Amino acid sequence: MIPSLPRPLWLRAAPWLYAAAFFTFLFLPLAVVAVFAFNDAPYPAPPWRGFTATWFVKLASDGPLLHSVWTSTLVAGWVTLLSVAVGTANAFLIERTQFRGKAALSLLMLAPLVIPGVILGISILAFASRIAQLGDDLFGWEIDFLRPGLPLVVLGQFSYIVAIATLTISARLKRFDITLEEAAYNLGASRAAVLRTITLPHLRPAMIGAAVISFLMSFENFNTTLMLVGADAPLTVLMYGRMREGASPVLNAVSVMLMVVSALLALALIRGNRREAAPASQGSS
Repeated sequence: MIPSLPRPLWLRAAPWLYAAAFFTFLFLPLAVVAVFAFNDAPYPAPPWRGFTATWFVKLASDGPLLHSVWTSTLVAGWVTLLSVAVGTANAFLIERTQFRGKAALSLLMLAPLVIPGVILGISILAFASRIAQLGDDLFGWEIDFLRPGLPLVVLGQFSYIVAIATLTISARLKRFDITLEEAAYNLGASRAAVLRTITLPHLRPAMIGAAVISFLMSFENFNTTLMLVGADAPLTVLMYGRMREGASPVLNAVSVMLMVVSALLALALIRGNRREAAPASQGSS
């Protein structure tokens, strides 16, 4: 259809209706959870009984729940640190080196992304348990970090989150003008100095973005975590257990807090990217 010709009303309204339906589907469940976190009723469901902040007060005094939040934060911190560090090394391996089998290796690095989380968790648990048992049988070693527990949860989440960090940082490194490094070498700079003052500053936005994504993905992970967790349950596993016992508005309060923190992290990331892009656009103009 020629854009200049008049369009029927339904065709002009179709994009708006589609956008409204899509965002309703996306955000209505979150809005319902947030609303009933303030409902003065012992269950997170209609009818509305009045506004209250009681459930947030109870959240602040819920020791096991707060401990699970700390456990998830600790796991997510380690997963983020490992994912960004190894993802940066993977990005240099993919973008800066040439060797036989590079394409196959790149595909293998991304393979965990297409493996279901449950299958990945079961596979890691079975492999780690066999290694730990073999060490115990042959040498009498107690390899505790290969038993179900937080170290194994970190390794399990890291095994696929690192692939996302690798993709994010590789995309940034691919757009890097390598002549900047060559100019620095010609001026007598060492490899370490070039990496510290030129390459890594260019990769900083991608590394920060990869860190935020890694942290959020680790914090909300459930499938892989459930297969590998030990006595210390992260937040998602604890919430799942409590939901099976019976829904509580305290869980709605936790969900609201997580939504707020996630939104703040996303806004901070967007604002940081805009600040990074502003000097570049001014320099090019």
